[in-house]
Amino acid sequence: MGVHVVGVVAVIIFYILILGVGLWAARKSRGETDSENVMLAGRNIGVLVGVFTMTATWVGGGFINGTAEYIFKDGLVWCQAPFGYALSLVFGGLFFAEKMRTEGYVTMLDPFQEKYGQRMGGLLYIPALLGEVFWTAAILAALGATISVIIDSDVKTSIIVSACIAVFYTLFGGLYSVAYTDVVQLFCIFFGLWITIPFAMTNEHVGDIAVNASSLWIKSIDPQYTGVYIDGMLLLIFGGIPWQVYFQRVLSAKSAFNAKILSYVAGVGCIVMAIPSVLIGAIATTTDWNSTDYTIKDHREFPIPPENMNLILPMVMQYLTPTWVAFFGLGAVSAAVMSSADSSILSASSMFARNIYKLLFRQQASEQEIVNVMRVGIFGVGILATIMAIMVDSIYMLWYLCSDLVYVILFPQLVSVVYLKGTNTYGSLGGFIIGWFFRLMGGESSMKIPAVIKYPWYDEASGTQLFPYKTFCMLLSFASIILISYPAKYMFERGMIPPKYDVFMCIVNFPEESIALASSKMSELTAVTPTEVNGKINPALKFSQDDLLAVEKQYGRKENGDTEHAKFLTPDDALHQKESP
Repeated sequence: MGVHVVGVVAVIIFYILILGVGLWAARKSRGETDSENVMLAGRNIGVLVGVFTMTATWVGGGFINGTAEYIFKDGLVWCQAPFGYALSLVFGGLFFAEKMRTEGYVTMLDPFQEKYGQRMGGLLYIPALLGEVFWTAAILAALGATISVIIDSDVKTSIIVSACIAVFYTLFGGLYSVAYTDVVQLFCIFFGLWITIPFAMTNEHVGDIAVNASSLWIKSIDPQYTGVYIDGMLLLIFGGIPWQVYFQRVLSAKSAFNAKILSYVAGVGCIVMAIPSVLIGAIATTTDWNSTDYTIKDHREFPIPPENMNLILPMVMQYLTPTWVAFFGLGAVSAAVMSSADSSILSASSMFARNIYKLLFRQQASEQEIVNVMRVGIFGVGILATIMAIMVDSIYMLWYLCSDLVYVILFPQLVSVVYLKGTNTYGSLGGFIIGWFFRLMGGESSMKIPAVIKYPWYDEASGTQLFPYKTFCMLLSFASIILISYPAKYMFERGMIPPKYDVFMCIVNFPEESIALASSKMSELTAVTPTEVNGKINPALKFSQDDLLAVEKQYGRKENGDTEHAKFLTPDDALHQKESP
């Protein structure tokens, strides 16, 4: 089967449309030198555009392809992603969106670096970056496979072209281009998938999806796998929150109220956008594939082998609909992939430019310099994801493992930094190490990583952990943060441990750079509003009035020569002294 020229032309037209919209939106940020405005579109994203870009980011190529695949393979009850991600958006809006937007953060890592220090924030960047890169690579690979089925083009060429276009308009327009192209892409996804349904349903080789639905495509849960089911659902719900790609949209909203609303509505949007993929998966289960060109003309293997089940959605488009409908469907898949790829690329590069380059290495970097670094990061992340999509076969499994690490490591860290004021760097590092260790020791059967720690109900025959061990590791990480942070805080503040052993300088042993900042920035901090402070001064070195009084008092005594018996005051100590007569 040769290359379909009409299909190639249709894809090119679609790409030109997306590129045109992206470059048009880039005019809004033309000449912009403020990095925060480029990353967050000036915090000027309204509810309507915000809902579209939030929904389009979640409804990616993996979302629509994976939904159809799981309906065909395991049934509706095991198709957890649409419902899990929808609830993730709802819980994110309920517990985190308002708090993060009110504080005026620029990236998801800002509160970590503000509270736990720049280096700890840099360490937490690792699972966040891996998740974004692997996710981008996975959906680019899915697009290549889809195009190869429908128009029989080279997989590598389609991956490279798609990545180049997404990188190009993101490079020039930042979040403005990403958000406005998401609006167009979401319409393309909706129209492209729904136009496929009536043609596929009325194909002569397709049966009635309502007949024997419970056994064919709804199915049931084997009680033996209840723990696995619960574990997977909790991972999707709470592991779907601590992603920069989500918080970038939350933080770009015009207000905290808008941030909550767009999270709730986008959650509903995820369910709505999953419906056509569910129907396509159901159609595939009732199809007599032996009577279609799948086996008659193309001589493909039947029953469909497990390694090809991820192609169920493009196969339905190719073999059960007219050619022109299949090309519209291909446009839908392409739109879904690009709407997620551009978002992840921008998210990873934004965190790198601000939280790694600026706060770790170049605290005095100009705004233009940060914007330039972010653009280099966009290019670098795009190249890395493209290479991985071409070279690595198990990209989806790598992303799946990274999503585990985001759930096990980043979610308890996010809860702690937002809701638990007494946590500190010692607890954060301890929780990071313990969560990472116990998760990796649990193995991963899908990637053939053997389990070193066999949790209860371990299935020796299949090498499967039937116990909800991912949630257990997450809770273990969360407990470690608390059980290390509070005792350390208590012992340092009560003098049970000498201040010199506060090696992370986060409880009583303030770093020298903080002391210098305390003296030079006193008048500046008292003169500006909280929103002006945030993002302009290194948040990891930001002090309250009580902090500054305590530091000045402590180091004033040391300058007078009483260094040996100098009392290291905490902010609470300073308050008590101030209030005492």
